[in-house]
Amino acid sequence: MDRTIKEEKEIDEARQGEAIMIAPEFPSHGKKLYVESYGCAMNFADSEVVASIMAKGGYVTTRDVEEADVVLINTCSIRENAEQRVRNRLTNFKKRKIRQPNLVVGILGCMAERLKKDLLEEEKLVDLVAGPDAYRDLPNLIEEVGTGQKAVNVLLSREETYADISPVKLDLGGVSSFVSITRGCDNMCSFCVVPFTRGRERSRDPETIVKECHELFDQGYREVTLLGQNVDSYRWNMTSKGEIKDPEKPTTNFAQLMEMVAQVSPDLRVRFSTSHPKDMGNEVLEVIAKHENVCNYIHLPVQSGSTEMLRRMNRGYSREWYLERIDAIRRIIPNCSISTDLIAGFCDETEEEHADTISMMELVKWEFAYMYKYSERPKTLAERRYEDNVPEEVKSARLTEIIDLQQEHSKMRHKLLVGTIQKVLVEGPSKKQPDEFMSGRADNNSMTVFPKGSFDKGMYVMVKVTDCTTATLLGEVIEILPPAKKM
Repeated sequence: MDRTIKEEKEIDEARQGEAIMIAPEFPSHGKKLYVESYGCAMNFADSEVVASIMAKGGYVTTRDVEEADVVLINTCSIRENAEQRVRNRLTNFKKRKIRQPNLVVGILGCMAERLKKDLLEEEKLVDLVAGPDAYRDLPNLIEEVGTGQKAVNVLLSREETYADISPVKLDLGGVSSFVSITRGCDNMCSFCVVPFTRGRERSRDPETIVKECHELFDQGYREVTLLGQNVDSYRWNMTSKGEIKDPEKPTTNFAQLMEMVAQVSPDLRVRFSTSHPKDMGNEVLEVIAKHENVCNYIHLPVQSGSTEMLRRMNRGYSREWYLERIDAIRRIIPNCSISTDLIAGFCDETEEEHADTISMMELVKWEFAYMYKYSERPKTLAERRYEDNVPEEVKSARLTEIIDLQQEHSKMRHKLLVGTIQKVLVEGPSKKQPDEFMSGRADNNSMTVFPKGSFDKGMYVMVKVTDCTTATLLGEVIEILPPAKKM
């Protein structure tokens, strides 16, 4: 399968996401842990939960895989090639176990949930398998491996949120962090494996979320991204129908939670991912418009521009509903940037349905899009109900058309920002020219590059945009902002 823009980014993130040396907060027994993450932001956040659990078990995290006693790979099952990358990595570790027989190799996350038998018994690539809700059991599973057992725990939970665990940050010195607010998903999109690998949706106690954000700010982080498969359906002490579970406890929806996090500090930027078009109400948009530190950026996946295709995808909205949500965003938050997901070649996709996606792109002109060819995943509704019958060459041609058009739209959107002044959170040296330039993200999520100056990462600067590429703003710093006063 061809790599998309997002997949290239994920590969790069996986390399960057390798665990780094952390000063242990708990007594160590000398064992070293190496954690490697692939896939979505949720996996990277989960890896930090794993690091915290393992630290309590006496493991010190290392960035050097060669000195590790335990290697844990946190995985993604969203597409076939994501799984293949992990298999290749596990094959390398299997060869290493020939010279280091006591090395424990484990697989975590969605791929572990889906392929437990294959990985343990048939391919013998791993010693232990732990699903997304079984991370507390990792120290016990490793002990089982030490007795010669193959250790497995992939039980899904309706309660587990890891709310009481303070994640160990694997990027010490970073400025941006993920904070999980929900786990699992109740949407049954026909192409998606997440409900089967991560279980039913449940929301995390808002007090623990706000507490974690306070801790992150005190550690020097200046941006948090609230994570969930569908953040708009966050409901604390409420059922999916909006009924109160415990009358003696307060209720919290996503808009209220976001406002609580925004009040941690005016210097703490707040982002969120991912929204679902059928659940995003105006209350969320009004909170974004109200708070300067809640970023004017929304990722709103559409997947297809065809109402009939959306029905087969079981998305729960129509083309017209999605466009109404776009209109609401631009009415309530005039300067908001919007990105999306697009799938080319889903089951039975006709030329007319593909044309509907192209026309949707022309209507909305998203700032950015994650674009894929459809990849059938086992256990999904699509596998059971439909046939993956769009030829690969047609999928590729349609994806190429989508990518080319999106590149035009991204460049056009960035050109509109030339001459404007953007507030940018400095993240560090530019990857391409680290000796001369710094980089950071503007409020609208655009990567921004500017000459080095008398400022450090974690600071806010005002940048006048002088030029752009398809994916990057270029500019010069005209002001360094002092820390905001406490609320």
